[in-house]
Amino acid sequence: MKKMRSLTILLVLCSFLAVVLTGCGSKQNDAEDKEKLASQLNLFIWSNYMPQAVLDKFQERYGIKVNQANYSSNEEMLAKLQVGGSRYDLAVASDYMVEIMLKQKKPILQGIDLANVPNLKNIDPQYKNKDFDKDNKYSIAYMCGSALLAVNTDKIKEPVKSYRDLMDPKFKNSLVVLDDQRAIIGMGLKMLGYSLNETDPAKINQAKAEVAKLLPNIKAYDSDSPKTLLINGEAAAGLMWSAEASLAKRENPNIAIVFPEEGMYLWQDNFVIPQGAPHKKEAELFINFILEPEISAMIAQQLPYTNPNLEAHKLMDKAILEDISAYPPDEVLAKGEFLRDVGEATQVYDQAWSELKQK
Repeated sequence: MKKMRSLTILLVLCSFLAVVLTGCGSKQNDAEDKEKLASQLNLFIWSNYMPQAVLDKFQERYGIKVNQANYSSNEEMLAKLQVGGSRYDLAVASDYMVEIMLKQKKPILQGIDLANVPNLKNIDPQYKNKDFDKDNKYSIAYMCGSALLAVNTDKIKEPVKSYRDLMDPKFKNSLVVLDDQRAIIGMGLKMLGYSLNETDPAKINQAKAEVAKLLPNIKAYDSDSPKTLLINGEAAAGLMWSAEASLAKRENPNIAIVFPEEGMYLWQDNFVIPQGAPHKKEAELFINFILEPEISAMIAQQLPYTNPNLEAHKLMDKAILEDISAYPPDEVLAKGEFLRDVGEATQVYDQAWSELKQK
């Protein structure tokens, strides 16, 4: 019995030591892995599009400080990546811009090692394997949304239902709109019953003429924080990103969300890794971190866009999931349209936009 008791005690001690040593080894391995990582990650992203609290959590866990650089349009982002993409480890690009970048003769993006992003499994299948990037070789969904109308009903009593309603003289010098050529010229195209992806120069110029009629009513172009002018009362209405409209309504319940009857501009923003990115491994680590349900839900709390992360939905407030700005009715989405690369017609859009901004 004594031998058995001694043997039992010995086995317990060995098991205890094994657990302790395994734990120490695990901590040591974590520390070693952390030491192998770069100390910084350079992220190229829209303004106000990544909560600082999320970046702080990433730094706390991995010891990597995330430096943000911002742009105001996809076109600006493309231009900067073309001349200096290796300055950035990670960028965010909209659907049509991913398509454009992948068609460039000189590669702008490099492939993502999906083995390093296992949390991709959390993304709703409808936001994966899109036409602009089959098999997600170069892009992974971050957030989705639309460009919709927001109206201060304290200032505007008559109902607004369409883009064309914004031409009313009562809106003179009181509209804030996105500083985005495809969104604004797209308004003109939709008013004429054309596609957002029109490539006929004559029709694009028709749309330019329609938008020109709206110019006396435009107070400001702002893609970064259009909600600000709406909240402080300087603007009576605006065309803005869906989360901006939602956040404006949080501040002022009298701001109405309007889905233009002509149909909305829909979009999907995606993480991409620029060609020559110096810290590709850390970029993939960051993408995987963002796709963790808890982290994704935290982002959605502050940025009420359409969250493509299904696992995060289980952790999100019911009020956010019921926010029509972020999750419009199916019949509204059915009338919406995603942008596509318009090829050589891009030059026509560029010229039309330049002429509109000069007026």
